[in-house]
Amino acid sequence: MARVTRDDVARAAGTSTAVVSYVINDGPRPVAPATRARVLAAVEELGYRPNRVAQAMARRRTNLLGMVVPDARQPFFAGLAHAVEQAAADHGRLLLIGNSDYADEREAHYIRAFLGMQVDGLILVTQDPATPGLTGFDVADGTPVVLLHHRAESANGVSVVADDEGGAREVVGHLLGHGHAGVHCFGGTFALSPHDPVTARTAGWLAALEEAGLPTEGRLTPAPFDRVRAHAAALALLARPDRPAAVFCATDDQAIGLLRAADDLGIRVPEDLAVAGFDDIAEAVIAGPALTTVTTAQDEMAHAALELVLGGAELRAAGTRTFPTRLVVRRSCGCPAPDRPSPDRAAQGRPALG
Repeated sequence: MARVTRDDVARAAGTSTAVVSYVINDGPRPVAPATRARVLAAVEELGYRPNRVAQAMARRRTNLLGMVVPDARQPFFAGLAHAVEQAAADHGRLLLIGNSDYADEREAHYIRAFLGMQVDGLILVTQDPATPGLTGFDVADGTPVVLLHHRAESANGVSVVADDEGGAREVVGHLLGHGHAGVHCFGGTFALSPHDPVTARTAGWLAALEEAGLPTEGRLTPAPFDRVRAHAAALALLARPDRPAAVFCATDDQAIGLLRAADDLGIRVPEDLAVAGFDDIAEAVIAGPALTTVTTAQDEMAHAALELVLGGAELRAAGTRTFPTRLVVRRSCGCPAPDRPSPDRAAQGRPALG
């Protein structure tokens, strides 16, 4: 069956191809209502589908955006990608997503591929803003680049981040408020970029202990970011004769791996071990027990990233936008379960706070 063309629609509607174009593209010139109705009726009758690729090439604008994440299988990045996709749809854009698998070369591959597709902008959740995958592309062809969840390396970079350090300080302070003589950090690392969110979270843990006058030496255990490999690292940590009584995990995935390790070893949470995470992924609510954590404003951050990447030079000159975090108290830290309010608060219709 031959492809229906714009000429076919014009003949059926009794008008010119230019008028058909104005109707389909909603401009740039107005079309009389009666003529518009005839064109739309012909489009429907003939089953005409515009060639969006050709239109994009002609306009030098594709309405496509590219996003690179480290691993969309991890719940946090899946949620972040979904939030960006929703924000892109709100702006009438389609989002292309690539997984770097924490590899610089793969990240560079996706950046090149998306630029080759003439995307209107890039949103990158990069593992290191100094890698060749990023620094060689954003200035050369003028495609706007916004970092999300990761601070830009230079003062001229544009990024949208959470207050990772502040959130970590708050949740570690909450654990200390339960009377623990110290809090171990699980999931920190000695090799991350200084601009990485986990680096900031580790700094928050460190600051909270220093403010409390507590030692930090020997209380930091690097761990993989996925829960399966984190589980193996947690088994080793919790099997130590000097195992900690309270642990702050840099991510919820690491915390879930640690909770499973505690269960495997017969360690009760929170009776024998207090645990807190960071990210507030969906599984945190159904973890055993429900996980105390820190939530970030993913939806707001996603919309901010879209506004920056589409907003032109003035908005992109904003530098770093930092969004506040919020402590979410559940049972794993030792607080009463939220669904068991004290009698006085129950009478007021408000849940008990930890």
